[in-house]
Amino acid sequence: MPKGGPDGGRGGNGGSIFLVSDKNLNTLAFFRYHPINKARKGAHGEGGNRQGRNGDDVFYRVPVGTIVREKDKVRILFDFVQDNQKFLAAKGGNGGRGNASFATSTRQAPKFREEGKPGEEKDLTLELKLIADAGLIGFPNVGKSTLISKISAAKPVIADYPFTTLVPNLGVVDIDEFRSFVVADVPGLIEGAHLGHGLGIKFLRHVQRTKVLVHLIDVSPYSSRDPVQDYSAVIEELKAFDDSLVKKPQLLVANKIDLLGEETQRVKKIKSLAGRLGLPFFAISALKRKGIRELISALAKELDAQCVQSEQS
Repeated sequence: MPKGGPDGGRGGNGGSIFLVSDKNLNTLAFFRYHPINKARKGAHGEGGNRQGRNGDDVFYRVPVGTIVREKDKVRILFDFVQDNQKFLAAKGGNGGRGNASFATSTRQAPKFREEGKPGEEKDLTLELKLIADAGLIGFPNVGKSTLISKISAAKPVIADYPFTTLVPNLGVVDIDEFRSFVVADVPGLIEGAHLGHGLGIKFLRHVQRTKVLVHLIDVSPYSSRDPVQDYSAVIEELKAFDDSLVKKPQLLVANKIDLLGEETQRVKKIKSLAGRLGLPFFAISALKRKGIRELISALAKELDAQCVQSEQS
C-alpha cells in the first residue's frame, strides 16, 4: 500500500519429527510399511504483518529397546531404554522473515525478505533389542517355548519341529505380589547362527541386554545330539557374535527329564559339566512343571543380587 509501510510477516517454522518410546509397543512393523515419514512445512507469512502458522510436530512411537543409528553407520544416536523417552529425529526448518522484520528508523520501506531454511532430512536405521532380565537360549526344540509358557502368561506357538518360534517371546514371571521379572525366549540358535545360519543372526542381539542366561539342553533319549556338545556349540555362537555374552551369569538346565525313565547318563553329563564350569545346575521337566519352582527361585535370587550390586556401584 502506498505509504503504508512494510507489512510482510514471518513464515512459520516447519514441524519436527520425534521418536518416543512406548512400553506397550513391541514391534517396529510400522516403519517397515512406512519407510518415509514427513512433518508438515510451515505456512507462508502474509501481509498485514501476519505470521504464517508453524507446521505441527510429528511423534512416532517405538518400542522400549529401540536403537537409532544413521544408516550404514555404527555410532548410536539414541538408545531407548525406558518408557516415554523422546528423541529429536529430524528438526523442522526455520521460517523466513518478511520485510517488516528488516524495517528500521533509517530503512522504513525494505523491499527484501529472508528465505526460510529447509528442515533436516535423515536416513536412519532403527534396530530393536528386546530388554529382558533373563534370556532362554539353546538349540531348537529343547523346550524354551514350553518353559516360558509354564512360568508366565506368554502363549508361544509350540510344535515338534525346528524353528517353530519365529520371533522372540517375552513373558513376565511373578515372584510374589510385589516382584516380577521378564524372560525372553530367543529362537534360532544353531551352529553358524552368527553367520546367518538358521534364525540366530536375527535374534542374537536380543541376548545382549539380558542380565542372566538360562541355557536349556534336551536330555531326553529321543534327542540325537550330545548334550555337552550342544552347550559348547551355543557358547561358541554367542562368543563369535559378541564375546561379552559368555561373561554373563548362566544357569545350566537339563530339560525333558520326564522322558528319561531309567536313562540318567545324559543328565549326569550336564551336571558334571556344570560342576566343572561352576554353574548352577537344574534338572526340570517344563512340560510337567517339575523343578520349575527351584529354577525361578534361583533366577530371582541372581537378579536381586545384581540389583543390589548395581545400587552399591
